Amino acid sequence: MTLAQGSWLTFVIICVLAVVLLSVAGYAGYAIVIGAVGLAAAVNLT
Repeated sequence: MTLAQGSWLTFVIICVLAVVLLSVAGYAGYAIVIGAVGLAAAVNLT
């Protein structure tokens, strides 16, 4: 794994955690947006 891939993976993990926390707190709209950002970042893992 390169440094760039590690950075993107870290960002995706942070987005997943943010989605979970926002969903639990009831902020569904924000959770969806952060989830979309995480999915877009996950494209760079390949």
